[in-house]
Amino acid sequence: MNDCLISQQRKAIRKHIRQVRQNLSPQQQFEAEKNITQQALHFIMQKKARRIGLYLSFDGEISTKQLIEKLWQHESEVYLPLLHPFSPHHLLFLRYQENTNLVKNKFGILEPKLDVRNVLPTEKLDIIFTPLVAFDKQGNRLGMGGGFYDRTLQNWQQKNFVPVGLAHQCQQVDALPTESWDIPLFTILSA
Repeated sequence: MNDCLISQQRKAIRKHIRQVRQNLSPQQQFEAEKNITQQALHFIMQKKARRIGLYLSFDGEISTKQLIEKLWQHESEVYLPLLHPFSPHHLLFLRYQENTNLVKNKFGILEPKLDVRNVLPTEKLDIIFTPLVAFDKQGNRLGMGGGFYDRTLQNWQQKNFVPVGLAHQCQQVDALPTESWDIPLFTILSA
C-alpha cells in the first residue's frame, strides 16, 4: 500500500474516532474512568510497579484523574510527559505531585513546568500509560500524529518499562494501517 494512501486512511480514522470519543456522555466518561482505573491498578500491582508514567486527559481521552489520585494514595510515583524543549518531537517525564505547577504546552495540553530536578529517564519508569486515538487487536496504536510517543517507546523491550495504552472501547478498530515507525504496545486496557 502506498504511503499517501496509508496517510489518508490514518487521517480519516483519527478524525472519525476523535469525533466518536468526543460524543461520549459525561456518564459514559465517568464509568469508563472508574473501570480503567481498576484495570490499571490491577495491572500495576501485577507488575509490582512503583514509578508510573501517565498523562493528563485531553480531547475526550479516557480520564486519568482518578488513577493518579489512587496512585498518590498508594505512595506510587507519578510522572507526566513534557514536550522536550531541545529535542523536537520527544518527551521528557517529570515527577507529578499535588503541588506541581502545570502549564499549557503549544497544543493546549497541561504538562509540568520544566524543572530538571524532577526529570526521570524513561528507562527508570516501570510502566508508561499512553493516550491514543485508535487501536487494534494487534496492539497497534494511532496517536494524534506527532510521533511523540513512538519516539519515546522506541526499543522499549530493552528498557525497563512496559508501554500500556488506555482507551475507550469505542476507539478499537479491526486493523490499523501502520507505518514503519509505529511502536506496538505491550497491551491496551479499554473500558
